[in-house]
Amino acid sequence: MAKQLAFYVDLNKCSGCKACQIACKDKSSLPIGVRWRRVFQYEGGEWINQNGQMIPSNVYAYSVSSACMHCEKPICMEVCPTSAISKRDDGIVLINADMCIGCRYCSWACPYGAPQFNEELNVMTKCDMCHDLVDKGERPACVESCPYRAMDFGELEELQAKYGTFADPAPLPDSSITGPAVVYKPNKVTKSSDTGNGHLMNLEEL
Repeated sequence: MAKQLAFYVDLNKCSGCKACQIACKDKSSLPIGVRWRRVFQYEGGEWINQNGQMIPSNVYAYSVSSACMHCEKPICMEVCPTSAISKRDDGIVLINADMCIGCRYCSWACPYGAPQFNEELNVMTKCDMCHDLVDKGERPACVESCPYRAMDFGELEELQAKYGTFADPAPLPDSSITGPAVVYKPNKVTKSSDTGNGHLMNLEEL
């Protein structure tokens, strides 16, 4: 396997504080409405009838920090009509703003909705894994900002060897679609993409 840099998120430690999201916006000076990293608040449960009373059962809630997954099979790159999207030798997927025509095909194709249109620049933008910091041997801003140390960064194979290979927490899509460069450590209530029966509680923020 070629070198592939990746993110790791421990869902046991993630509190949904959004420090990673804020650090990303600050580091890249993103305008209002553009969020390269987003934190999904996912909740669910059911009601059961107990002696005529409806009682909540199997209630759960957790947060999932997500950004561009710098996928093994980046669909965004496949659909771009101007070849503005490329994948570096270290696996980081980038958008060349000089070649982008803002058609939004990449956003429509990406199952994670990672590419986002910047109206000020009139081009598509997305998480670039803070490649300027990575090139200096540093870690992405989101990883460094996490107050609970719920995030890590490194080569995918090393992260998988250390933390496992789970990459399908609901509400994210099936990882087999694009082969995302990410590892999630599930907590005891985490649902997988194919079994999640909950719903997003912070749609207005996404």
